[in-house]
Amino acid sequence: MLAKALELWLKYREFYLNGALFTMIVSLSGTVIGLVLGLLLSFLRDLRPREHESKLAHWGKEAVRRLSTAYIEYVRGTPMIVQAVFLYYAGYKLLHWTPISAGIVIVSLNTAAYMAEIIRSGIQSIDRGQREAALSMGMSEGLAFRLIILPQAIRNAFPSIGNEFVVNIKDTSVLNVIMLTDLFFEGMSVAGSTYAYTASMFVVANIYFILTFSVTRLLMLIERRLNLPAQGGIKSVSVPHLGLLP
Repeated sequence: MLAKALELWLKYREFYLNGALFTMIVSLSGTVIGLVLGLLLSFLRDLRPREHESKLAHWGKEAVRRLSTAYIEYVRGTPMIVQAVFLYYAGYKLLHWTPISAGIVIVSLNTAAYMAEIIRSGIQSIDRGQREAALSMGMSEGLAFRLIILPQAIRNAFPSIGNEFVVNIKDTSVLNVIMLTDLFFEGMSVAGSTYAYTASMFVVANIYFILTFSVTRLLMLIERRLNLPAQGGIKSVSVPHLGLLP
């Protein structure tokens, strides 16, 4: 099998490498966009009405909070392969999109639900005293969140965010159902033309391992640069001086 796998790699490496490139484009784009959408979803899920607001604002916030919660629970409770087929064919007549653009959208929407929970956990890990200290310095709620809470939440959640990227590299293989020419699709194409399924999948498995292993080590390096302990906590926090105190 090893000899056959080497033969397939030497003969069809352009196909495998092209598939690996598409896999990385979709997984990286989907993770980044999903992180941004996850931040928004996390914010919407934690919306709480205030006492001085009108009943309309109260109902509006409650509706948004419930809808965002329902989206997160629904996406997390259904397989991405089902989401891929549904979204691709539901949007094809309107958007006429290509498999790669559809794949990025599908991975982004799926990742957003998981990122929302990751970010929410990161925010909840921040000591409430830091928010109160920021407010006592004269910061607004929004400024305290952007400058104090959110950066720490992202740093605390960084290991989980990186893990979601690694998961997406592997999970993009399900997008072959919408004919995305990713690594798995190319591996199956080679296998179909050579009838060497075992050898071709051996090549594919090793390329996936190289990709995930490299990304994991890179993320570990970034984590160390951020001065994070192994569990993903933070050692110290510096509050920026805004000239609000004499």
